[in-house]
Amino acid sequence: MTIEQWLMIAVFIATFAGLLKYQQVPERVFSITVLVCLALSFVSVDDILANAVNPGLVTLILLVLCSFSFERTSILRRLSNSVFNGSKIKSMLRLFIGTAFASALMSNTAVVATLINSVKKNQLINAGKLLLPLSYAAILGGTLTLVGTSTNLIVNSLLLEQGAIGFSFFDFTAIGIVALFFCLLVVVLRARTLPNMAQGELSTQDYLLEAEVASDSKLIGKSIEENGLRNLDALFLVEIVRQGRLISPVTPEESLQVGDKLIFSGDISKVLTLQQFDGLTLFAEQDDLLRDNLTEVLIKADSAIAGKTLKKAGFRARFDAAVVAVRREGSALSGKLGDIVLQSGDFLVLAVGQDFCSRTNLSKNFFILSGHQAINMLSGWRDHGTIWGFLLAILVSVLTPISLLSCLFIYVAALIFSGALTVNEIKRRFPLEIWMIVLGALTLASAVENTGVAAMIAGSIEQLLNGSSPYLAFVAIFILTLLLTELITNSAAAALIFPIAYNIALGLGVDPIPFVMAVAFAASGSFISPYGYQTNVMVYNAGNYQLTDFVRFGLPVSIIYSATVLLMIPLVFPF
Repeated sequence: MTIEQWLMIAVFIATFAGLLKYQQVPERVFSITVLVCLALSFVSVDDILANAVNPGLVTLILLVLCSFSFERTSILRRLSNSVFNGSKIKSMLRLFIGTAFASALMSNTAVVATLINSVKKNQLINAGKLLLPLSYAAILGGTLTLVGTSTNLIVNSLLLEQGAIGFSFFDFTAIGIVALFFCLLVVVLRARTLPNMAQGELSTQDYLLEAEVASDSKLIGKSIEENGLRNLDALFLVEIVRQGRLISPVTPEESLQVGDKLIFSGDISKVLTLQQFDGLTLFAEQDDLLRDNLTEVLIKADSAIAGKTLKKAGFRARFDAAVVAVRREGSALSGKLGDIVLQSGDFLVLAVGQDFCSRTNLSKNFFILSGHQAINMLSGWRDHGTIWGFLLAILVSVLTPISLLSCLFIYVAALIFSGALTVNEIKRRFPLEIWMIVLGALTLASAVENTGVAAMIAGSIEQLLNGSSPYLAFVAIFILTLLLTELITNSAAAALIFPIAYNIALGLGVDPIPFVMAVAFAASGSFISPYGYQTNVMVYNAGNYQLTDFVRFGLPVSIIYSATVLLMIPLVFPF
């Protein structure tokens, strides 16, 4: 091996380690990888520019842009309203199958975000039995088509970079539909094993509220017990912030002082009962926004306020809203609301102003779960045109020689001209992170090829498995990708393993497509960890599940999914 090849292997290992260490910012890790490969002359500027406009990558970006309009159509609302009718089994099947097929055509995070509130409010089936299966149905649905999940499109981009033809729209369908059938069968049969949660728990538990003792309050100088703050209905005083000092736990004998920040936890619907106490001012009242019509939102992964406190984010001016309460699953919040650093996946309860619904930055930062809805939903001919236009674009790409890329270009142009998608929205929500991840993956694959590491891997595998079945290597690639998906993001796992899988297939002298399919399906098979897939994070928060719930419920699903895929791929795409 040459020094250049040793350095390339070191870069690959460092990229993997970086993704493990910095799971929240994979785009930065891949960006550094691109710069290192360029500095070491593993790739040229021309290589990077060619990768930046890779047809598969451009298709992925256009599809994300299309989803901005598609998410604002009535289709998900109609699905949400039609699910819970008739028997429990029929309602459950409608929910899971509807979610799966909706996720095959649009963002599964948007599908889950829209359906979460309907699931929580339904009176037919306990929501605890549905939320986790809802995420699994969305994941499985994403495997049905080329555009169902970003993972499939990323793998397709990497395949095109190798000079291959790439996948067609329905290449994944035969395998995905079988996996969907068997996995949903397991999900339906085992849904009863999930925890049976009270309705109130699902929407209100663990919210953190803040109230301040005013200078003229009659509560000053009296104990918690004397003020009647100890046994409130569904609210619990967890701590007091006094002059920068945290008092926790709060004893009944603790006397209140001017300026004390009282931190409560509990049922957000009971927040207005705190107004009954003289001189106790709620956090949202500082902005004169507190209403009885509160709005619950979920912070998106690419939100501009993630990583900032409410003050630094300029929350009031940015959204015409004040935060009443915050909830974060998986970690205990503490201290003043204004000092909490917000994260993606946090639940906020907002008291909103009159201008809230008209703010154009809502869809970029939040999934609105209940209360006021943004007024930028599509209606009339724009609603119908967006839905049918997308389906027409897909059909034309399938039934004619016109590529999906060309169809999406025309469709996006039509959305812009019709007003269903604005240039400002594109600028605000352009998927820069996805673009950087895929560009980094393509560049890494180019560097592996240019340095001769790819040929070396192929030769080594050929010698190692001389005379053995390629199926063993195929299974190993699937399991490796599946494990990585639970440790890092699914996109990063697919990007890392693709060059290895492709070159192993070349080394064995077999068709690379089964190996590439193994990477794509394994990267979508996140059922055990709540952190491997965005929809898992969402239901983990919404349903107050424990990690053990994911392991106990998800492990059989993962086993069935893996067995089905490993059997089906060689049948549909022989070695």
